[in-house]
Amino acid sequence: MSIKKNFSIKDQNCNECMLRGSFRTQGYDWWWHSMTAVNRETGEEKPFYVEFFVCNPALAEEKPVFGQHPENKAAGKKPSYLMVNVGSWVGNKKQLHRFFAWKDVNIHYNAPYSIQAGDCYCDEYKTYGSISLLESEVAEHPEYLCDAGTVSWDITIEKDIAWNVGYGTSWLMRRLNGFEMYWHAEGMKSYYKGTITLDGVIYDLIPERSYGYADKNWGSNFTTPWVWLSSCDLKSNITGKKLENSVFDIGGGQPKVFGIRFPRKLLGGFYYEGDCYEFNFSKLWTNSKTKFEGYETDDEIVWHVDQKSSSGRLITDIRCKKEDMLNIKYESPDGAFRHQRLWNGGNGYGDLKLYRKKFPFRYELVDDIHAEHIGCEYGEYDHPEPYEKGRKK
Repeated sequence: MSIKKNFSIKDQNCNECMLRGSFRTQGYDWWWHSMTAVNRETGEEKPFYVEFFVCNPALAEEKPVFGQHPENKAAGKKPSYLMVNVGSWVGNKKQLHRFFAWKDVNIHYNAPYSIQAGDCYCDEYKTYGSISLLESEVAEHPEYLCDAGTVSWDITIEKDIAWNVGYGTSWLMRRLNGFEMYWHAEGMKSYYKGTITLDGVIYDLIPERSYGYADKNWGSNFTTPWVWLSSCDLKSNITGKKLENSVFDIGGGQPKVFGIRFPRKLLGGFYYEGDCYEFNFSKLWTNSKTKFEGYETDDEIVWHVDQKSSSGRLITDIRCKKEDMLNIKYESPDGAFRHQRLWNGGNGYGDLKLYRKKFPFRYELVDDIHAEHIGCEYGEYDHPEPYEKGRKK
């Protein structure tokens, strides 16, 4: 199966830096980590993320090139930099960006990858660094697309359950750069240990309470719609027991392969107490089918996903409070800023129903599951009518 305990050399190969060929002049790659930490003084939980985002190495200049800077937009320049992006959800929520020119970046492309610039570092097993931005800096540089604040982190990473999505990230497809947006979830269940200090407040990462997640995306542009849902904080509504060896992960939206769009396709995987369920449209023999919708209410983002395959069915209903979320900001490698309402959170909650297929037409309930600490995203930039205006109640 593609979902398994611990990650392998093959998984590490999918986690290396992919900015080769055409992606060197119009491409991005990022390594994402999200986790929950505990306020050292109050014991209150707070979700965080740490991301290393690289873009267009062949277009490097002496300083980072920002696609949203008016002079660069007028000149038709594409962005080129390493962006270290660290943020928090809930309460003092913010996203902080620190940029480096490529000449100041030391990156090991091949597996196992590593990337370092200044005091910021990330590899398979650890990440550390710092970001500090004044209000005056952010006001003077709107092209940074971020908030003001100060954060530092020193974290060790243990990846427990990996999901390799299959043919889409095979060696050949990686070399052909055929997908507009690739995805690899090397640590869809991970343990984080260490500290994060945000605006002077210290948060501790306790491995068994970190509810950690690690993945990467790369490509030439971003999908729309954009969907992501994942959590390893799962409890059976039937038995009341916590599922200690389980995690689910759903992502995608509208894949584009060699210029051909495949509307409203999601990849889904559920590692349930040692049993693997995959909903992967690229594996044609599994007859995977997905229906999904995402929308806003006045105070929430809502996801409903129904996935079927030859082995099972997963019905997922998730919500996240908008007051706990960010509109996370990325500029595309062509210099456009398309996703201006990409809702991103680390504190979603909801329920999943997992079924086993009973040939030929019947499904048997495996478990009814409640999920917390859900990492979640939803956004559309090319919706014929903005989804926030036609929202459902």
